[in-house]
Amino acid sequence: MEKKLEAIAALSRKYGSNADYVFLGGGNTSVKNKDFLYIKPSGVALATIKAEQFVKIDRASLEEMFVSEMPTDASAREAKAKSFLERSVRPIGAGRPSVETPVHDVIDYTYIVHLHPALVNGMTCSKNGAEACKRLFPEALWIGYIDPGCTLSFAVKKRLDAYKAEHGVQPKVIFLQKHGVFVGSDTAEEIEEIYDRIMGVLDAEYKAAKVDLDSLAPKSANPEAVAKVAPALRQILSNEDGVRPVVQCVGAGLPFGGPLTPDHVVYAKSFAYVGDGTYDGISAFKAEHGYLPKVLGIEGMGLFVVGDTPKDADAVAQALQNALRVQALTEAFGGPNYLDEREYKFIENWEVESYRRSVSLKGAAGGRLQNRICVVTGGAQGFGLGIAEYLAANGGIIVVADMNLEGAQQAADQLCAKYGAKRAFAVAVNIANEDSVAEMVSEIALAVGGIDLFVANAGVVRAGSVKEMTLKDWEFVTDINYNGYFLCVKHAARLMARQIVEGKGRWTDIVQVNSKSGLEGSNRNGAYAGSKFGTIGLTQSFALELVGDSIKVNSVCPGNYLDGPLWSHPEKGLFVQYLNSGKVPGAKNVDDVRKFYEAKVPMRRGCFPEDVAKAIIYCVEQDYETGQAIPVTGGQVMLH
Repeated sequence: MEKKLEAIAALSRKYGSNADYVFLGGGNTSVKNKDFLYIKPSGVALATIKAEQFVKIDRASLEEMFVSEMPTDASAREAKAKSFLERSVRPIGAGRPSVETPVHDVIDYTYIVHLHPALVNGMTCSKNGAEACKRLFPEALWIGYIDPGCTLSFAVKKRLDAYKAEHGVQPKVIFLQKHGVFVGSDTAEEIEEIYDRIMGVLDAEYKAAKVDLDSLAPKSANPEAVAKVAPALRQILSNEDGVRPVVQCVGAGLPFGGPLTPDHVVYAKSFAYVGDGTYDGISAFKAEHGYLPKVLGIEGMGLFVVGDTPKDADAVAQALQNALRVQALTEAFGGPNYLDEREYKFIENWEVESYRRSVSLKGAAGGRLQNRICVVTGGAQGFGLGIAEYLAANGGIIVVADMNLEGAQQAADQLCAKYGAKRAFAVAVNIANEDSVAEMVSEIALAVGGIDLFVANAGVVRAGSVKEMTLKDWEFVTDINYNGYFLCVKHAARLMARQIVEGKGRWTDIVQVNSKSGLEGSNRNGAYAGSKFGTIGLTQSFALELVGDSIKVNSVCPGNYLDGPLWSHPEKGLFVQYLNSGKVPGAKNVDDVRKFYEAKVPMRRGCFPEDVAKAIIYCVEQDYETGQAIPVTGGQVMLH
């Protein structure tokens, strides 16, 4: 059995990693012998499954379901079938098998591969699908639409028994209307041969019908329009706790016309919203359908998908693109045959599908920042990276913004590896260049729809005597630390302000990472201290203005991060700069400089990124604090 498990795992990965056959890891595969069935469990992707991950099922125990008296009530019947399924797992409790496990069991063949290729569903979701199947695949079994679950299992068994009684063997191909295809064989090689033939026949049919799939390529949306509508949608679609979702623009065009398959309903809901995107319009949609939309076509603005996290939104986007593709392909067979009201409402209310979706989309959740979109400039290294990591650990969705895009991408990848897929992404920015800042904000609007917390962390230092410092160095520090802060607030605040709609919406935050040098002068460091003193004035001024947009603006003023690259870089670090400038009397090496600065701190250590991040989260959580400059200095500098 070990070799057969390896074979089915390899087949699973082959098809699961090919978007022509699956989307969002959907589909099921299994292998069996006389006594046991091994099947892919719910929540495990075909693309990555290993042989040891398949759930072992006792077939005799499972098959008791087919000889037992089952309730007539659909919910009670599904519950009883679920209990049979759970009792058949060996050992009991060792994983949640697919709800389609009984279907796999009643198919005679050793290997079963059930997939949802768009080419196949172009036929199964069409008005003339049954006739097309009979013409193109006369040896296959076509089964009209049946609700998923044990109802499907009993129906498939009945049809297979009848087919076998007539033909002496079961069919190797079963097409399920509005669902997909099952292929069975006693060899893995024949499974591949059958799928190749199915896809080849259908591909030729679509080409003959001149189905234009090129027209499905996403059309670009106007970034300025997206920056206006996406943040408003975040507010209108927020939950009862005021948590705004991710709103991602996927281009321009019309969404799908209705529910095509159970998978589309599970991930993208049965219907998309088309309208002006106002509170009234979306409220009317919810009143009609009972849920907020996951896909929205906003007239003249763009096509948007919605999710709690970027991973969720990406799943909706994949479901949308698959639905659009299937919908277009159905034109070869008479056009789309959508799920009817009874069918799609069954899926909407089906507990098993809700579980499958929750497992598929699981990721970091909750935390003090609970999926707030947090932008950190200068986030590729040092203080910025440390802050970004702490915010991610507290549930934030992180945008790592930095001049060093490669470094920002590496930082984002590290955060995703630690806190979950798509919990962070990178954007390039030069905060001293207005076009670059505007492009950063536009990119964020397209990707996630808005900003909840903007951490203005990027900054530079050039130390030296006022009698010796060049104007070039002075202007360099001022341009980035002072002008850069202004530019970031200017463009970020515009986006953040649009998240307040008709006076509704929770506060958002801009937090500048200032310095203790913004609270007291710094010897031989006038350019830096002057820029930091000046930006506290900006913080207070911005706070007074932006309070009307429900944006709080605060600064946190760290002590020295002695372990970071700003201080410790062997060539450009402040230890070297201060040693060379003579700022520390009597210092003969960088160790002397470090000890000098540690001695100034009552808590006898430098500041850490976590210290600053905690102060940032304080600013977010404090509902009655704006325009402040909060020391984080270990007692070295105190407010007075």
